[in-house]
Amino acid sequence: MTDDSTLPHGPLSGRTVALCVAGSIAAYKAVELARLLLKGGARVVPVMTASAARFLGPVTLAGITGESVATDMWDASFAGEMHVRIAERADLVVVAPATADVLARMAQGRADDLVTALVLCARGPVLAAPAMHPRMWEHPATQGNVARLVEHKRVQLVGPVSGEVASGDVGHGRMAEPDAILAAVATALSPRDLAGLRVVVTAGPTLEDLDPVRFLGNRSSGKMGFAIAERAAARGADVTLVAGPVGLPTPHGVRRVDVRGAVTMRQALWQAMGVDLAKVDALVMAAAVADHRPAETSASKIKKVDARVSLDLVKNPDLLAEVGAARAGARPVLVGFAVETERGEALVAYARRKLAEKHVDLVVANDASDSFGREDNRAVLVTAAEATELPTMSKSSLADVLLDRVRNLARAK
Repeated sequence: MTDDSTLPHGPLSGRTVALCVAGSIAAYKAVELARLLLKGGARVVPVMTASAARFLGPVTLAGITGESVATDMWDASFAGEMHVRIAERADLVVVAPATADVLARMAQGRADDLVTALVLCARGPVLAAPAMHPRMWEHPATQGNVARLVEHKRVQLVGPVSGEVASGDVGHGRMAEPDAILAAVATALSPRDLAGLRVVVTAGPTLEDLDPVRFLGNRSSGKMGFAIAERAAARGADVTLVAGPVGLPTPHGVRRVDVRGAVTMRQALWQAMGVDLAKVDALVMAAAVADHRPAETSASKIKKVDARVSLDLVKNPDLLAEVGAARAGARPVLVGFAVETERGEALVAYARRKLAEKHVDLVVANDASDSFGREDNRAVLVTAAEATELPTMSKSSLADVLLDRVRNLARAK
């Protein structure tokens, strides 16, 4: 079993993001955004307008990022032109929150403070997350400025969304949540190496109903499958996500189909792939599909009794094996998951049997304690030729490593 400890540990690993904060009550969300960017592996260079400092103390951002906060382009202690130097270091500039005033000045090409000068000088993508009262957002002047920014394709907007704003009013103008902005940043910095690839991903558990109250299920959170779908879409793939019952938001740019049990997942899967598998280039079966389901589902709640109760179970269809058996040629690329309670060679041996029996190209094998309910994952990638042990990494990072393999397999086929 080979060991690979040189893999990236975050989708933004090695990237530098200039986080520009403008004067809005939503400025407090910039702290969480900075934390998420750092967690994703990015270096964060904080920049604040003078009015932003009235809502958020620069010391807070400095403490979170470990970087000095740039606020004044005339700071004599800084050697060189501050906006030029920051632009040279930053792979991406994100303005969050972006007020109506900042959007107006950006649309006019003004450079009357450090934020707008940096936006003009940026060498990479610029994202803006608007935040303002709904009436300000709907004003023709704001809409004209937004249209100008979008038309010139120099700025990509993230939000705003509809919801309650600081005044208590409800409408379109609330800043997008930090995790949505993070996803947009990751997408903007991702290679588009999966463009043209049609990928179907399954995720989460299946729940097999005993009655209207109870069910048989498992501990899968769906986070791994959702991470794969999110990263595949960010890298340009056309992604369909078939999801069991989980409380996760739909990743940006992903087509989602919600199902409950193994039978409904089977129906959704074949509809997404087509009966001849012609509608898909790669299938990643990250879902933990129940092996069995009740022979009958009671229409009413099964009452508690004192005696022992036996359940009559029938075997569920093996979804991955069905696709493997139906595949006539080399496409689509098939990836399975093997979540076991063994480690080491025993885990690899089981994955190899699954690889052969189900006619798949790659199996992602891991111990249940290393995956279920966690934000990170530790896995072994098993093919017919090798088993590559990966270090513990975020599920998003593992998704990228896996998708690199899928891309290479698709190209080879």
